[in-house]
Amino acid sequence: MHLSPKDGKSYWLATDRFTFKLVASDTNGAFTLVEAVARPEFGPPPHIHHRQDECFQILDGAFEFMLDGRTFTAEAGSIVFLPKGRLHAHRAAGDRPARALVLYTPAGLEQFLEEAGTPVKDPYAVPAPPSMPELEKIVGIAVRHGIEVPPPA
Repeated sequence: MHLSPKDGKSYWLATDRFTFKLVASDTNGAFTLVEAVARPEFGPPPHIHHRQDECFQILDGAFEFMLDGRTFTAEAGSIVFLPKGRLHAHRAAGDRPARALVLYTPAGLEQFLEEAGTPVKDPYAVPAPPSMPELEKIVGIAVRHGIEVPPPA
């Protein structure tokens, strides 16, 4: 299989753009690989993946991560592994977007992104951060896909 840099279906989830590079049907269920472009205006709330491990390879910019209450920044070239079952969060650090390849093992997270996200028609028309009702809808969808969003402490 060969993909060009522009290949793959893209979805907005809040202000982040996820482009599917490889999904369950491509990898016999082994993994999902997406290119993520995160914006600094909004990041997902702390959450727990109960089905997939998540691994970021930072390509451009920097991401701020929280894992089990510890916050750190990872710049281009860094690899960050977020094991399933652990509370974590991530967002672009600083004042510009960040880009990463994100590997989810096993595959399946693309189903959440398709259901909760919106297909990208214009990659430069970044949506506004979600309203509280929109965020609550995303959290409800997340639960059906094995992602828990605990209430703020």
